[in-house]
Order: sequence, then C-alpha cells, then structure tokens
Amino acid sequence: MNILIIEARYFPAVADALMDGATAALEKGAARFERLSLPGVLEIVPALAMAVRAGKYDGYVALGAVAGPAHIADAYYTQAMQGLTALGTQGLAIGNGLVLASDEGAALDMALRQDIGGDAARACLALATHGERLGYSR
Repeated sequence: MNILIIEARYFPAVADALMDGATAALEKGAARFERLSLPGVLEIVPALAMAVRAGKYDGYVALGAVAGPAHIADAYYTQAMQGLTALGTQGLAIGNGLVLASDEGAALDMALRQDIGGDAARACLALATHGERLGYSR
C-alpha cells in the first residue's frame, strides 16, 4: 500500500509526536509512505484533494493540531474536519489524526498519551484494505 501522510506543522513538537505514531504504525503494517508537511490544518484538505487527483496513493493520513482561544480553534478544527469528512464520503481511505486542545501542551499530551497519529494510520490502513477487498481502486 502506498500512503500519503499530510501533516500540519504549526505546533512542531505536536507534529513530531503525531508523525512518530503514524510512521510506526505504517511501518508495522508494511506500508510505503510519503510525507507532505504544510503550515496549518486548513491546508490539509486542499493538499489531499490534489493528491487524490494525482492518483498515486491508496490512502491518506491527516495529522495536525489546533489550539488556542476556543472561538478560533473551534472554527479551524471544524472547517478541517468538515473537509476531511466530505472527502471521506467519496470513498477515500483517510485516517484522521487532528487534535483539538486548549493549548499546545495539552495537544502534545493528547498526541503522546493517546497515540493519535498511530490510530489515524491504522484507520487509514483498515479503510484501504477494506477498499481493496471490495475491488475499489484509487
């Protein structure tokens, strides 16, 4: 399987923790993967849509964190989640590793304690495998 990991690096320590979990899970699943780094979570959906058009990948892992004042963080997180959900309803294998937290420290704690990056990668692999079994092609 060929997987694209798209990460938002606005919070570098959180991004590293998410990426570590995702790459470990993909390596364990014997998947090939590439990494695309972007500034923030709002760039993930357009980048993923571009990658889909290229037709090179069997699945996608979206990683990133949103933190800060609730009215701003909630808006960014909601917009990114809606975009990923819309793409997912088109039959794409997307593992969602977006974190919403009150601050960077809380986001890092969540990323490490809950292995959000690893969970997102495992979800991507499970969906891509499901698609393969159904004869679904990229």
